[in-house]
Amino acid sequence: MWENPYLREAIVPAIFVVLAIIEFEYAGVPGLFVFSEVATRFSRDAIMALALVIPVVAGLGLNFAVVIGAIGGQIGLIIANDLGLHGLSGIGFAALVGVGLGMLTGRLIAWCLQRAPGREMIVGIVLGFLADGIYRLVLMVGYGTIWPAGSEEMVLSRGMGLRDTIDFVAFRNVLDRLIPVKIGLGYFPLATIVFVLIVAALVLALLKSRTGQQFKAVGLDPRSAMLAGLDPVAIKRRAIMLSTSLAALSQVIYVQSVGMMNTYTAHRSVGFLAGAALLAGGATVKRASVRNALIGIAVFHWMFLLSPLAGQAITGSPAIGEYFRSFVTYGTICIALVVTGWARRRPGSAAHHDQHI
Repeated sequence: MWENPYLREAIVPAIFVVLAIIEFEYAGVPGLFVFSEVATRFSRDAIMALALVIPVVAGLGLNFAVVIGAIGGQIGLIIANDLGLHGLSGIGFAALVGVGLGMLTGRLIAWCLQRAPGREMIVGIVLGFLADGIYRLVLMVGYGTIWPAGSEEMVLSRGMGLRDTIDFVAFRNVLDRLIPVKIGLGYFPLATIVFVLIVAALVLALLKSRTGQQFKAVGLDPRSAMLAGLDPVAIKRRAIMLSTSLAALSQVIYVQSVGMMNTYTAHRSVGFLAGAALLAGGATVKRASVRNALIGIAVFHWMFLLSPLAGQAITGSPAIGEYFRSFVTYGTICIALVVTGWARRRPGSAAHHDQHI
């Protein structure tokens, strides 16, 4: 069984599907409600999981620096709101600004990662914390002073600093309700899901293209790729830039779906949530695919939605039930890494054989 890569990949999603079914039984909520909520969360977060696929293929592991891309998307939304843009034009403008910032910061991230080979994931986390601090400083001190405030509703009463929460009425559900499909009391975000699937198809096409083959070659063996005439540094830089840009686009889609933004915290956990979802879909820090991202987002959010409800039903305490969310996020990462690592090291497995060649 362990020699079959498809069976090894299916182990982790199967574990979480079983757990999700058990949670559904304990939560006691209607199936239609679960379907509607999972579909909405899928449309919000799938692109962020896709943003992690490219650097994994290129041998960089999980790019937790996607936090910086998310910050770029939020800055794009703030600028668009300051300029008084509305609807699809505002979302499009914010996405362009975010992607542009993602390309720029992605180049800087790649420059840092190049100087820490083998420790890319840890460096990405630290870079995310650094960017978070700079972002907070700029918006707390610079907005309203160096950065002119375009809206009195967004600036604090002292005339300096952005409010903790911004209500983006002009962008709320613009894409989600472009093709209105009502389910129960809510809307099914058909247009957003179609957009996500288009992005997924583009990422899949990229991975099958010449550029994607270069990512795979560098990810498998940078030295052999270099001997074949490829430039591993440039190829990895391209992977990080694409990843950070997709993260910016994802954050724009997420905020328009929610309709509001926690200015200083909305971006902080995106890397861990997307990483957990990708691993729940059967990916590892060495291998990932578009299929892993899409399956993982659906399974992870199924669990993430039902965990507090099931926890409350089991323990009778809403507070303890809410702690189940943290368990799901970090537990998913831990369990996925342990299971995949065990599978790779199991005697007789193809991965174990590869490690001893």
